[in-house]
Formats: sequence, C-alpha cells, structure tokens
Amino acid sequence: MISPITLDALRTLDAIERRHSFAAAAEELCRVPSAISYTINKLEEDLGVALFDRSRRKAELTAIGRLVLEQGRQILKATEELTAQARRAADGWEVELRICVDSILNCDPVYDLIEAFHRIQPKTEIRLSEEVLGGSWDALNDGRCDLVIGADGASPVQGFALHSLGEVIFEFAVTVGHPLTELPMPLPASVIHDYPTVIVADSSRHLPVRSSGLLDGRSRIIVPTIEHKIAAQCRGLGVGYLPRHRITRELAEGRLALLTLVTPRPPEQIYVAWQRNNAGKGLKWFIEQLKKMRFDADGGGLTQAQKP
Repeated sequence: MISPITLDALRTLDAIERRHSFAAAAEELCRVPSAISYTINKLEEDLGVALFDRSRRKAELTAIGRLVLEQGRQILKATEELTAQARRAADGWEVELRICVDSILNCDPVYDLIEAFHRIQPKTEIRLSEEVLGGSWDALNDGRCDLVIGADGASPVQGFALHSLGEVIFEFAVTVGHPLTELPMPLPASVIHDYPTVIVADSSRHLPVRSSGLLDGRSRIIVPTIEHKIAAQCRGLGVGYLPRHRITRELAEGRLALLTLVTPRPPEQIYVAWQRNNAGKGLKWFIEQLKKMRFDADGGGLTQAQKP
C-alpha cells in the first residue's frame, strides 16, 4: 500500500501550522495559495479524514490533523538528517552547520568566525540559534544543533566533547536611582527580598530545566533571554545578576548601577561542546579555531589564548 502522506504534504501542513494561515504558508513555500489548498484537500480526500476544522472563521487543526502534524514532523526531521548525512558523506563538508549560541554571550565573536569560515567554505549554510541555561545542552543532546558556544555549567548528560572558553563574571545590577543604591554596602540577602527578581527562563525542551542566580525574592519576573533581562532591569522592573561583559554600555551610559552583596555570585565556566561522533569538516574547523581562543570576561570577545 502506498501512503498518500507525502513529504510535500507534510511540509505544507507544517508551514500552515507555523505561519498560522494558508496564505502565509504559500508565501514561505513560494507557491500560490490555491496550490496549498489543493495539497491539503487532496490529502484529506485520500486519507478520508478532515485535517482542518473549517466551521470556524479561521481553519484550525482537528485532533487527527494534530496527530498527523506531530508525527509528520518526526518524519521530516528524519528525512532532513538522512539527506544531510548522505551529502556529508560525499565530500565531508556539511550542507548545513547548526551553531547554538548560549544567551549569556553576544553573537559578535561568532559572526567573526562565520565570516572567516565562509572565506574558505562559502557553500555551507550556517544556521544560528539561541538557547538559555540548560537549553544549550538540550539542543545538542536532541540533535537540534551541531555545535554549542557558551554553554554554562556542567553538562547534564555524558558523551559530549568539551572545551572550556573561560569564565563569565556576574555583577548584581539595578537601575540608577534604585532604593537599594542608598543602602550601605555590602547588602545582605534580606534587603533584596523586597524587590522583584528578574530571571531568565530555561529553554530546555527535554532535559530537566534549571535556574541560575535566583535570589529567592518575594516575586519574580521571568524573561526569555539575557537581552530581555538587561532591558527589564534598566527600566527598574526588578533586580538581579547580569554578565559583566553584557552591560558595559548600560553602565557607561548611566542606566545601571552595580551593588555589592554579602554573598556574591561566583564566576561560571562556559564551554564549547559538540557530539564526539560528528566528523564534519566545517565543525572541525570551528572547533580548531575555538580551541585557540579564550573568553574575555570584561569585553565579551574571544581572544587568542596565551600559550603556556
């Protein structure tokens, strides 16, 4: 029996769900809307089931449609992995290299590496993503990326190859003029409890989520990235620790002030990590370059490591 569920139909279904409309899916897939409608109608007809509930103003997936989509995405992922493996086997260079940058870093040093890489291998597509806390390890463990730059803390699972980039230094920061700035230093933890703590949500999908730098205040404001955390603290919405290298401009412009606590937060080791069995030439090139570098805790860049 030949299944009516084709890869093209699954890609169409996936695009509709992600873009929230047939028209937007058509734009993404470079097709006319009528072609998108025909593909879905034909699939429903061949399966003998309704994938979308059209009784409402906006078509929504039925329970069966959701099932086909979720299982179909696994098929699409497996197909993409098989295609990539076949092409990698041909010449060793990846068609696509997926690099995850932890939210604790900014991407400027990574852009420099990508620019240098494309001078020698312009045909490899680089796909950047951002994760938070354990989300970097989760992305590597789940196969969503080939290389992680800036993963902090110890890996929650075994089997990754690691290279330490150095330490990130954290500073307790508040908006200029905050009531805490009027108190004598160093501050005890008890006085911080009167103010909301801004924390970054862990982006892990499968590995256990973890928290970083929690101050156990009475209320919390949860944001998706370090960038959002900086913005929230600049506006005085809350307090908390921030990476020193990410707030140099905010300090220079007088938008943030640093405070000293009785118990400061220790520096955090950050790593480059990758799957040991990945033999791609592009991945190897990035690893070789990163092994020559150290993280600058003050400026946030990657500098040449000092030879012993």
